[in-house]
Amino acid sequence: MEGLFTPDALIALVTLTVLEVVLGVDNVIFISILAGKLPADQQDRARRVGLMAAMLMRIALLFSLAWVVRLTAPLVTMLEQEISGRDLILLGGGLFLLAKATHEIHDKLEGEEGRVSTRVAPSFGAVIGQIMLLDIVFSLDSVITAVGMANQLWVMIAAVIVAVGIMLVSAAAISDFVHRHPTVKVLALSFLLLIGVSLVAEGLDHHIPKGYIYFAMAFSVFVEMINLRAARKRKPQPVELHQPY
Repeated sequence: MEGLFTPDALIALVTLTVLEVVLGVDNVIFISILAGKLPADQQDRARRVGLMAAMLMRIALLFSLAWVVRLTAPLVTMLEQEISGRDLILLGGGLFLLAKATHEIHDKLEGEEGRVSTRVAPSFGAVIGQIMLLDIVFSLDSVITAVGMANQLWVMIAAVIVAVGIMLVSAAAISDFVHRHPTVKVLALSFLLLIGVSLVAEGLDHHIPKGYIYFAMAFSVFVEMINLRAARKRKPQPVELHQPY
């Protein structure tokens, strides 16, 4: 037990927890957008189930590191490009994310007039199924990061649990904020497009440094916050009517 709480282990735990939270932001955004399609009384439960499923998926992958390592072994070679199991998962997840985000942006910008009567609202099970499908991709990315950052399994598992706990607490606030501001929702969907492109590129062995992606996302959020603040200032103030004496 003495080796569990050494300074190196604690530093690795804190660092990995922060990275897990950063890597989980895209997951929270995706879950929030999908859960927003459900009735109001089911949205909070969908967010909780989605995040808990992500946590269990990551812990299961951490306990099967040998299988995760084997995923990097080449399966086939196409056009002088070696394709592994991990590449196939990243390619499939990236393409799904691109298609889903594009569809959501189309509905957001074009509207759904004329289709309201024929459109069937997604069921709770269908939304959870889509969340778990993307959880596989996001969890694989998270576990690979964890393996590169820490050597002790308990550090990786503890970081995942703490990070998911933080996301559970903040998920409702993030979801409410995204759905209150239509422009923020489109921006969030654009982030998912960016992440989808990076996953496809990663699956084709073209690594895009995540620092560039997160800097672009952070800068976009900063600009949008300025726009929202400016829009609030432009709103006309209510005129007070004074009764004549």
